[in-house]
Amino acid sequence: MFSSTAIKHIRLLVLTESLPLASLALAETESFHPDTRAPEHDGLPGTPAHAYRDVFNQAQARLNKIANLIPLAETPPLDVLRAVEFDELNTLNTWLGQIWEQASAYEEAFYALDEAERLASEHEVLLDNFAELNIDLGRLAGRTRFLAFHVGVVPRENLRQLEDAAALAQHLLHVYLYRGDTAHVVLVGPTDDDATSPIAAVLNAAGFQPLTIPPELDREPDVLRRELAARHREIAEQRAAKQQALAAWGATLHEQLLAARKTLILAEPLVTLDPSLRSAGRIAYLSGWVPTRALPDLEQRLSTLLDLPFDLAVRDPRPDERHLVPTLSVRHRWLQPFALLVNQYGIPAYGEIDPTPLFAVTFLLMFGSMFGDVGHGAVIAVAAWLARHKIPTFYRFGIFAGLSSMAFGVLFGSLFGYEEILHAVWMSPLHDPILMLEVALVWGVVFIIVACLLGIYNRLVNGDWTGALLERHGVINLLFYLAFLWGGYGLASGQGFGTLPALVASGSLLALAAFQWQHLHAPTGEKALVVVIETLDTVIVYLSNTLSFLRVAAFSLNHVALALAVFTLADMMGVFGHAVTIVLGNIFILVLEGGIVMIQVMRLQYYEGFSRYFSGTGHRFVPLRLRQPRPPSA
Repeated sequence: MFSSTAIKHIRLLVLTESLPLASLALAETESFHPDTRAPEHDGLPGTPAHAYRDVFNQAQARLNKIANLIPLAETPPLDVLRAVEFDELNTLNTWLGQIWEQASAYEEAFYALDEAERLASEHEVLLDNFAELNIDLGRLAGRTRFLAFHVGVVPRENLRQLEDAAALAQHLLHVYLYRGDTAHVVLVGPTDDDATSPIAAVLNAAGFQPLTIPPELDREPDVLRRELAARHREIAEQRAAKQQALAAWGATLHEQLLAARKTLILAEPLVTLDPSLRSAGRIAYLSGWVPTRALPDLEQRLSTLLDLPFDLAVRDPRPDERHLVPTLSVRHRWLQPFALLVNQYGIPAYGEIDPTPLFAVTFLLMFGSMFGDVGHGAVIAVAAWLARHKIPTFYRFGIFAGLSSMAFGVLFGSLFGYEEILHAVWMSPLHDPILMLEVALVWGVVFIIVACLLGIYNRLVNGDWTGALLERHGVINLLFYLAFLWGGYGLASGQGFGTLPALVASGSLLALAAFQWQHLHAPTGEKALVVVIETLDTVIVYLSNTLSFLRVAAFSLNHVALALAVFTLADMMGVFGHAVTIVLGNIFILVLEGGIVMIQVMRLQYYEGFSRYFSGTGHRFVPLRLRQPRPPSA
């Protein structure tokens, strides 16, 4: 649970004609993570699956387009596992091409109907602009020998000005519709071809926006509206007829198309392996990563499916390729929501301690101690349970956080902020703040020490002995911190810092300074300045990180203080106001303080914990698998 699963590197040599069966065997076991690196030995220039991949991609694209018209199950159950040879895939692709030619006629017909529907709707929108004009709109679209028509929209505030100016220009103005802050108008006047005529200047000054009358709107609005309604009905009838014809045609092809989808699902593993495959003549090369525990099943499955000989070589990852090994963590389903938060920081590198279990325990302890209340915790837990269908992968996190809050609420004797109802099993933060601060400080010290130890372990696992000893948060850093704590405790108890702690602390700092000096390439003055700053930073970082955990106590006290503030306000109200204030105040505490506490706990985990021992530079183990669970064994 605390470390990733042991992984082996395998190299598989098969005959090229066995590739479809070999890829199916690897996908069926769901234990093979492809290694896309080129083979270590030359002489394998071929890419045996390229043509297979190209045909597959074309067939998949065609089937997806057909499925947009004829609904198909995305992952139909597979009746049998079988290899899909190139000839079969090529034949299927040709057939899908023929089916798509027929299906595209339906698609084009639906597209034409959509365009007709869109055009009719646009005409209806335009017709709304002329709804109050019960005249032949075709007459307004142009001009006669003696009269010119201007139809458009002007701001209502400019209407009077336009009316006066139009009269001076020998034009009649008719307002046929008011809509919001605008007025729809028609101006009629003598024909004038000059764009700089007086009426053009008048219209520009009044903010006149012309309305275009399409050629199709050449009759009275009422007549046009009836025609457009009839057009919509006609389009709907045509669409229904086309859909019925498509459904009847699709029913005759449904089983064949479903079989095509199953065939493509069976062919997909070989396509996925294409970047990892190399060949020379009839020999194909493939390599990848497999969990140690899965090797016997994988070898047995290859032996069962492959009639032709193959060669499987297994070895441990080399030190120089550990960064390439994928990480397969062993986790209980209850840890999944915590793993989601860990993965926001990064994926554990292969061999590193998986921080998820430790993160889950420490997160819940810190959250509960900072937000300890039986009532508030119960609300969080119940809310998470009610939301389990909306957040199926994360609701357990809310339940655990609520239970932790309830547990500390029992220890603190708090129920919706009331401390008189429950008797504190341990202590009340408000009545014993010094003890709460001491607990938070000890908690921080233990947390930092454990984080440093885990960081040292992770470096040793990766063979970084120098880093484990001398780099940031290594053994020397930990010795300094322990000596610093030892001397600090002596000062707090009145015994002084102590000679031995001072010698260990100063010696650790000198060792760190010497290491930095040796590995820093810069002029002497600059090196001295950097070493002094880095050494001082070591002291400040450990001191500030330790004191940072005092926020655990601060927020536990803040929780009580907010409850007291709510009660004080409630006592100033009447009976009804008191109840409302208590309810709203607790909601405020739940939402605001609960969110802040969550952020603070995440900060402590990420910056005080993960930064010391968790690189997050790994990549997830993603096995080759079918898009559908394999069928049960006969």
